[in-house]
Amino acid sequence: MVKKDKSEYIIQAVSHALDLLEQFHDDVDELGVTELSKRLKLHKNNVFRLLATLESRGYIEQNKATENYRLGLKALELGQTFIRQMGLLRQAKPILEQVVENCNETAYVAIYKDQHTVYLDVIETSLTVRVVSRVGSRLPTYCTASGKVHMAFMSDEELDDLLANSKLVRHTPTTLTSPEALKTELAKVREQGYAFDNEELDQGVRCIAAPIRDYTRRIVGAISISGPSMRIESDRVENELIPLVLKASSDLSTRLGYPK
Repeated sequence: MVKKDKSEYIIQAVSHALDLLEQFHDDVDELGVTELSKRLKLHKNNVFRLLATLESRGYIEQNKATENYRLGLKALELGQTFIRQMGLLRQAKPILEQVVENCNETAYVAIYKDQHTVYLDVIETSLTVRVVSRVGSRLPTYCTASGKVHMAFMSDEELDDLLANSKLVRHTPTTLTSPEALKTELAKVREQGYAFDNEELDQGVRCIAAPIRDYTRRIVGAISISGPSMRIESDRVENELIPLVLKASSDLSTRLGYPK
């Protein structure tokens, strides 16, 4: 089977919408339908439909005084998200490398996104038996250490909303499927400053995670250590891995401007 070139999958309408957004650069603050039509070589009706779609999603807004269009707040939000995540990853890389050097287990950085835990970066152990990389995966929050870190520091309203929209599926015998038991666990996480996944998502895998905070004191992610349960034993968790992940989260938070 001949593999198609990616250019064959391009959706023309989406391409035109992105072309339109890219017209707002440098000193170009506002543009009208006529000017955009000329620049994009599209009929005014097509330009207007593109603008209406982007405006409905907040990426474009209209200046009522001039009737011209400019970038909306959603475009800024998207850019800020990129900057924040890239800043987090850039600062996290040497910390993750140091964690793995110290314990030779797999270390991750994860964020909370759309009611899921999303792993952004990983440094793997050199050992043959290891946790499979989960970078880019969307995993449940309630049965992952990184997810529980984020849940533990949510407001009561945020947590109740998340639980109301989440089905607590039993993945393993140790998965917490009771909202009451989970809330008790999250209170413990808040008190001790780290979370533990005791084979709750994958049988045979344990994980310890701690929060990453930035200069606003807000939690922007979690750093975690994962490994097979045969190596992540209780004594090692208490004496080595918890202190290690807490130091890593503190060092990374400091790099992001969190005051000590």
